[in-house]
Amino acid sequence: MRVFFPKGKQRKFINGVISHLSIKEIAKLCNFSERTIRDWRREKFLVDFKSLKIICKKTGLKIPPNIKLRDRYWYTTKGARKGGLAVFKKYGRIGGNPEYRKKKWYEWWEREGKYKTNIISLAKPINKPNFSEKLAEFVGIILGDGGISKSQITITLHSENDKEYSRFVVNLIKKLFNVYIGTCHRKDSKATSYNISRTKLIHFCIEKLGLKQGNKIKQQVDIPEWIKKNKLYSIACVRGLVDTDGCIFTHRYKSKGKWYSYKKLSFTSYSEPLRQSVFRIFRNNKLNPRFAQRRDVRLDSIKDMHKYFRIIDSHNPNHLKRYKN
Repeated sequence: MRVFFPKGKQRKFINGVISHLSIKEIAKLCNFSERTIRDWRREKFLVDFKSLKIICKKTGLKIPPNIKLRDRYWYTTKGARKGGLAVFKKYGRIGGNPEYRKKKWYEWWEREGKYKTNIISLAKPINKPNFSEKLAEFVGIILGDGGISKSQITITLHSENDKEYSRFVVNLIKKLFNVYIGTCHRKDSKATSYNISRTKLIHFCIEKLGLKQGNKIKQQVDIPEWIKKNKLYSIACVRGLVDTDGCIFTHRYKSKGKWYSYKKLSFTSYSEPLRQSVFRIFRNNKLNPRFAQRRDVRLDSIKDMHKYFRIIDSHNPNHLKRYKN
């Protein structure tokens, strides 16, 4: 709030304060520059009500009578009205002559506008890495909990269970592509979306990496060929897939009055080609997978679980804790 003094009274008040405190002390007390205090004394600017109360409390002076309080930007309405009246007086309408303005815009466009580069609409650059295990793991993450639209790449993870893993995902993407990643916490569920709005990255993922834009289930996505042809890339990609769309769970059963339990792994996908590829990669690494419940690929034995974490491993701390616990 700003304080309106009667004309000449603000100067008189500030001079009275200066008899108790120096300009430097007043500036420090009100957290302003000394120049601002001098401008108050010259009545160039209005004193704010908060500073007035601080000064009065410090000096023992009473808040002056006959003052009025206004909002901080009280003058904008007044200025806007004056500006609008001036424009109306000059052109007979608000906004000037639209035909004249359009004519001048076309003249500018033909003369120089169409030859200028629009910096705002230019696609921002990205780092374009060569094929690698890290890039293959990124592809697995996208095929698992990711998606590609016309304008964004989005990865959605559990806001609590995958909190630590999300840091790994964000760091991996930054190292690979050197891009900014936006975060969106869903209010309706325990999910956090990590969004990358880069046109060049979308084109790179589609044209170079072999990923697809749109609904992954309808398109029945699969692991790209450049990954399936390389054993190390295949392992890294499956790691990304299982870390996002897989789970480690405890199987318990009773035999001859005794309870037994051990860990199992399940990878879930509604894409048949993707399930088949994960199944084959498991088999190629001497594991013994099986299909279950139409949409799962599972590892059931203790031996396979040990072998999985020795060969493929996991970057998801939640999976590691479930396995080791």
